[in-house]
Amino acid sequence: MLGSLLTSVQRTTARTTRTSRLQASTRFASSSAALKAAEPIEIDAVPSHHLPTSNANEKEVFIHWDGGDWSKFHNIWLRDHCRCSECFHSVTKQRLVNTFEIPPDIEPVAVESKPEGLQVTWPAPKQHHVSMYPWSWLRQSSYDPPAAVATSEKVLWGSKIVQDPPTVPYDEVMAPDNHGLYKWLSRIDKFGFCFVSGVPSTAEATEELSNRIGFIRETHYGKFWDFTADLARGDTAYTNLALPAHTDNTYFTDPCGIQLFHLLSHTDGAGGATLLVDGFYVASILKELHPDVYALLARVPVTAHAAGEDDILYRATRPVLEHAEATGALRAVRWNNDDRSVVRGVPASSMLQWYDALRTWNKLLTSQDSEYWVQLAPGTAIAIDNHRVLHGRSAFTGKRRMCGAYIGADEYRSKLAVLSERFADASAHTEPRVRTVWSPGF
Repeated sequence: MLGSLLTSVQRTTARTTRTSRLQASTRFASSSAALKAAEPIEIDAVPSHHLPTSNANEKEVFIHWDGGDWSKFHNIWLRDHCRCSECFHSVTKQRLVNTFEIPPDIEPVAVESKPEGLQVTWPAPKQHHVSMYPWSWLRQSSYDPPAAVATSEKVLWGSKIVQDPPTVPYDEVMAPDNHGLYKWLSRIDKFGFCFVSGVPSTAEATEELSNRIGFIRETHYGKFWDFTADLARGDTAYTNLALPAHTDNTYFTDPCGIQLFHLLSHTDGAGGATLLVDGFYVASILKELHPDVYALLARVPVTAHAAGEDDILYRATRPVLEHAEATGALRAVRWNNDDRSVVRGVPASSMLQWYDALRTWNKLLTSQDSEYWVQLAPGTAIAIDNHRVLHGRSAFTGKRRMCGAYIGADEYRSKLAVLSERFADASAHTEPRVRTVWSPGF
């Protein structure tokens, strides 16, 4: 079918296109695997004897890669994505071309494979407009067939993480070259949490550490917290009671992305060990052993509330297991049984099944295989991905002073994306990457 399609295209484009042919047996290094895992974009010229073939018809431009591999782009899509200085602002990285002035049936005057990329000449009232699209950018942006979206590696873990928990020294995180900061945020992304060792045992140093990720998110708890078990806020976190594994802000439509906290002191008492549970790890076990339970927790919304103070009443309704609409991948775990509101959204015929599902979920969360317990001490801060890792604590006695902050998920992801853009593929002997209009992030 593809062969007949390409033959038809070649027949219909003879009068409207210019075709560039491969000039040697050594082909451009791409394949279907390359489309699935394209390298980060570089605007490097391709030797002329490695050029892909390009041709067009009245609707589309075809790029013929290697071994029968190909990509197809609609003419209007290509014109809309021109990133020359007239069509795209090099500083603001925003589109300047008016999409709605592009004729829906626009056809290129010519297409040509150049070492720098695909050159397309477009008709214009006064003189032709020339667009240049780097080959690597086209491969990364392919939608027919679609190039797989790159995803970061996630390491799921259980109690054995105690043997080698992710940790980065404070001095590295605070270094102005940002390599240590990138290491810290990358490990949070990979494991769902990461310790920072050697932090000065002060609220000021911890707040400065928090700000390395992004601006601190202010909530009804305040901006940066520095608290003891005095019930200064209407939440059991401000007591000395044990807290089961939970995520924070289940009563917000947009829960915080990162929670950072640091034990500054614990005197005249004992207890207060920190509990961490990888919600993605537990969800993966649940899906394998109890797929029906997993489906129920992914489908049935649960309402949570914050109502411990007279001037607040926050509520949000979401499933325990949230999934990305586009990919179906698990995106977030939202679970705090203590903050769960009246159960109204479960049909009567499913109510007992729903409670059984919660019991199964809780059994896996509280298993010895899932729970990682650690006794924090002054000088060690921890940052947790609140959309993935649940946390809790054991009861304690004495006076315990804790400080910390929330950082929004968007702020965290933005900082990680910026640092990944600079350092992800840069070795110690190369300069960090510089963002261009063809960078893959936008």
